[in-house]
Amino acid sequence: MATASAANDREPFIDGEWRGGDAVIDVTDLADGGVFARVSAADQNQAESALAAAEDAQSALAATTIPERVAWLESIAAELRERKAELAEIIVREAGKPIASARGEVESAAERFERAVGEARDLTGEYRQGTTAGHESWQAITTPEPIGTVLCITPYNYPLSTTALQVAPALAAGNSVVLKPASKTPVSAAILTEIISATDIPEGGFNFVPGHASEIGDVLSGSSAVNAIAMTGSSAAGEHVARESGIVNLHMELGGNAPAVVFPDADLDATAGDCAKGALKYAGQRCSAVSRVLAHEQIHDELVESIDDAMDEWSAGDLFDEETALGPLISTDQADWVEELIEDARGKGARLVRGGERDGQFVEPTLLADVPRDARIVREEQFGPVIPVTKIESEDDAVSVANASDLALDAAVFTADHDRAMDVAERIDAGAVRINGAPSHGLGDIPFGGNKRSGINREGIGVSIEQFVRRKSIVL
Repeated sequence: MATASAANDREPFIDGEWRGGDAVIDVTDLADGGVFARVSAADQNQAESALAAAEDAQSALAATTIPERVAWLESIAAELRERKAELAEIIVREAGKPIASARGEVESAAERFERAVGEARDLTGEYRQGTTAGHESWQAITTPEPIGTVLCITPYNYPLSTTALQVAPALAAGNSVVLKPASKTPVSAAILTEIISATDIPEGGFNFVPGHASEIGDVLSGSSAVNAIAMTGSSAAGEHVARESGIVNLHMELGGNAPAVVFPDADLDATAGDCAKGALKYAGQRCSAVSRVLAHEQIHDELVESIDDAMDEWSAGDLFDEETALGPLISTDQADWVEELIEDARGKGARLVRGGERDGQFVEPTLLADVPRDARIVREEQFGPVIPVTKIESEDDAVSVANASDLALDAAVFTADHDRAMDVAERIDAGAVRINGAPSHGLGDIPFGGNKRSGINREGIGVSIEQFVRRKSIVL
């Protein structure tokens, strides 16, 4: 495939070629200010060309063998590690992520490609024999075949590791790919594209179309050339894509508003640490973040005090300092939104324990106590460094409040009572519930995804591969 584009002007990659255009995305440097990269934005014609290239390449991709795909995946993982320092710096600058966390994201992306190797080797067919009356003599072979073209729509908060979670299974299953990264964080995806372009994936098998959703989003999601859409993003954006897409395999992880339910018998110090970490990691800009704490009224005040103490460990500062734990939000608009939710909660009677101030895109880590149930932050996704604590009276009450939101991605239950933990976890409407720990999706070995407006289907390396193939039965 073609050689990499110039580092100072990254371009769309379509049908094995780097193709520039007139429009440009200026990528903001969240570490030092200003602009640190310029990426050519794909237009509608380029989006259509990428789709056509992917569709034309489907037969060549489908004809590849598992060993060939394994070689691609292993090569990509190795090169990600080789360029770890470069990629980590890019993630710090384009996503505003502290360096230690950015380094971990690169490693996570490499491990996801490696995990796809093992899952690809398990992608086999099976023999079946008829067992119903009149069909006793039937014999059949069921074989997995690639679903076709997979459109990958990736978010700004994990611009490399989430992209790996979508791209690695799609390639492992033998599909062509069109990658549309978040317009705020396209540079790490461009580097990944350079790495993929150096493999012997057939031309047109992988296409990269950075650009604004308002310009190319509907062209991509509404195309008949697309057979599956893997998307991580907001619920509103996901609903729009679903309306545009028609009959395709939808594979979406969308918004979250994870409740952490805390009962009196929980280890409050450990729980407070988990709630702080779950809420403040990457300034709360995670779909699986602890977005609200539902504390039993008997321990509400004590838990608030413990969380306040635990928040001392979350320091802001230079994003390239190893000790820095907190950075800015991705945009001024996002900071405006978080500030609006804080003010709404305080206006309805919530008590400000810590934080609450804002400086540009940086919002102080904020702790709110006695948050009323009608506060918007109890129901809506915040994507910010705020820990609202609301009182609950019983198990039934906890489940009722937890399920009142139309978002149902993750949740957590903190208690020393195994039976209570299992009962409440089973009754909470969420795609995943963590017992005595903050929600976490890991590398993709355990399926995850949301209910209600939080998504469609489940993600995970093996689970995603299965959703990116279709089973064909050949009856003998």
